Parts: sequence; C-alpha cells; structure tokens
Amino acid sequence: MSTLITANVSDGTDTVGTEYVVHGSAKAWCNFKGDPVAVVTSLNVSSVTDGAVGFFTVNFVNSFSEDHNSTGTRWNRDSNNNCMESFQNANLTNQQIVTFENGATADPIRMRMVSHGDLA
Repeated sequence: MSTLITANVSDGTDTVGTEYVVHGSAKAWCNFKGDPVAVVTSLNVSSVTDGAVGFFTVNFVNSFSEDHNSTGTRWNRDSNNNCMESFQNANLTNQQIVTFENGATADPIRMRMVSHGDLA
C-alpha cells in the first residue's frame, strides 16, 4: 500500500487541510428507507439489516478502530407525532439503531445517520 503525505487537498478552487479530512470528516453515513428497508445512498455502509419494527443494524464496510464512535441520526414519518431514536451496541463493524414514536417502536419512512471516529 502506498502512502501519500500532503498538508492540503485542493479541487483547484477550495483548499482544506488534511487534518480536517482525516479527523473531521464523517467516516460513514447512510440514507435509507425503513419499511421495507432499502439503502438510498451511503458511504462506508455495506447494508442495513431490519431486525424488527423499529430495530435496524447499519453494517460498515470498513470497521472503526474503537467502539466509541459518535453517531447522529434524523428520521421522519407521515405524522407530527413525537419521534426519537436511541443507539445500542455501537461496535467496530456496525451501529444498532432503535426508533420510537409515542413510546412504541416504529419504522421510519426515511432514516439518515452519520458516524464519526477513526477507522481501523
């Protein structure tokens, strides 16, 4: 494997330091439909597994180096009801997400998640 060492990356118009690329960029993100589960677009996500109503596992292509990565989500349904999500069992190879509406597990119409951390 080759190593490229540089201080900045540029597209010819904008320039950014490689520290932001290495440490500041999302290492995985996914936009998926909840019922039936279908990945719309993603980065570093191989698949999303539907465990049951409101239970999803987002599987990473490249593992994280430690299981304390930071994940944020946003999801929506057809109603204006209270919605929330929780995370369980974040580990090196996947992130489990549970979605609730009015205190009961519920499948989202659309789910968006992003994970930050160091890849293995």
